[in-house]
Amino acid sequence: MGRIVTRDEYRETIKQRLKQENKKVVLCHGVFDLVHPGHIIHFEQAKSMGDVLVVSITSEKYVRKGPGRPYFNDEMRMKFLEAIEYIDYVMLSEGYTVDDIVECVEPDIYVKGEEYRRPKDDITGKISEEQELVEKHGGQIKFTGGQVFSSTRLINTALSGLPEDVRCYMEDFKQKYSMEDIRAYAEKISNLKILVIGDIIIDKYTYCTVQGIMSKDMGYSARLKSVEECFGGAAAVARHLSSFSENVTLMSVIGNEENIRLRMFEELADKINLKLVYSEEVPTIVKCRYLTRNEKRDEYRKIFAINNIPEKHGYEDSVKEKFADKLMETIDSYDVVFLCDFGHGLVDDKVMEIVQERAKYLVLNCQTNSSNKGMNIITKYRRADAFTLDQQELSLAYPSYSDNEETRLKRLEKHLGGKGWLTRGALGALQIENGNTEACPAFTLSVKDTIGAGDAFFALAGIFAAVGASAEIGTFMGNIGGAIGANIVANKESVEKVNALKFASTLLNV
Repeated sequence: MGRIVTRDEYRETIKQRLKQENKKVVLCHGVFDLVHPGHIIHFEQAKSMGDVLVVSITSEKYVRKGPGRPYFNDEMRMKFLEAIEYIDYVMLSEGYTVDDIVECVEPDIYVKGEEYRRPKDDITGKISEEQELVEKHGGQIKFTGGQVFSSTRLINTALSGLPEDVRCYMEDFKQKYSMEDIRAYAEKISNLKILVIGDIIIDKYTYCTVQGIMSKDMGYSARLKSVEECFGGAAAVARHLSSFSENVTLMSVIGNEENIRLRMFEELADKINLKLVYSEEVPTIVKCRYLTRNEKRDEYRKIFAINNIPEKHGYEDSVKEKFADKLMETIDSYDVVFLCDFGHGLVDDKVMEIVQERAKYLVLNCQTNSSNKGMNIITKYRRADAFTLDQQELSLAYPSYSDNEETRLKRLEKHLGGKGWLTRGALGALQIENGNTEACPAFTLSVKDTIGAGDAFFALAGIFAAVGASAEIGTFMGNIGGAIGANIVANKESVEKVNALKFASTLLNV
């Protein structure tokens, strides 16, 4: 039976002893969410290659298989492994890669399963880097053979790792599409030149503990805990897309605040080309939200919001003219344009006309929010190759008690001329293409913060559509983006390509 040890314990006491005894050390690494016969065979073969077998697992906060995974926590997964007679030591890896364990253990042999023998089949693209690191420390990589089982498939089916409606949807979806299809489209995306147009919004989150109602008024009394800011709006969409393509440009207007400008270039310019125009009169949009956190369920509830958007939306004429000129100069060089119309004044009639006339492929999102309700309706556009909107936005576009959502969505598709998606929160999404609609359930009901879920859906559904994927694949990838985005607080992180593809692989493994 094995023994659970920390990296420090192994490095400071165990490693030196094994070297003195001239023991050949073998290392296996993975998530090992549910131990099955394939794992036992894998460990048996690995142990036969040396004297001591060390097995490490990825810590749950670094597992990238979608919300709700791993099914078992770190402690349980390590206990499973500790009970297997072939394993001598069990360790926890604190990172997305195995680098920390390789550098600690310095294995003579690093063992992976047969499915990793071909580097191009590895979604993470890390197997070659792992081999290089192992060899740098004097080891070599080897592969086990035998039948390949799947923890993910067992969890998805036998342990109800997926809700029944999602499992049924995926059973049908996998009859039409494979993971190879998804990866092929993702590869096409990597060659796209993408332009994102829209307002950059600073999302400011103030976390507090509500103490109760004020004694002499009807407002909340709360204790401040912490404050953080991140870039949202069109910047969030651009960040999602920059994980799929290295050629993403963000065009926007911001205020003349030097600290915001410097921070933007510091945080975004390494992955996104920034084409900014600066306003002397209108500040960068800041949306402040006050939240409380449910510590037990790691969920957040917004109790109040305030923003600095001017009552009269729009920028000074000189700024609007400069922005339109920049757009005219560059738009023809992009393969796809994402227009994020938040209704805060950046997208005026001239910008709308340029984009609709000149964009080679236009992906549109026209948002309704508390500052523009009823004033920013998607039907003001006449063209979009792909579009997304939510239920409120669809109702405002076609207010009718008699028409259902499918009927309204068909009218909008006919009006814009492109495929589209209606996002419906916990109900998932409704797609339309060539007059045909189909519903897809939400891929997770585990939610931390929904603020960025719609933008993530828009980015992933739109970019897959832009390379010729069907609306159904767009729905699949958009829902993956929305599920991951709903578990990111305040757009602090982007939906990374590897995470989206790993989640796709998880869902297709039914």
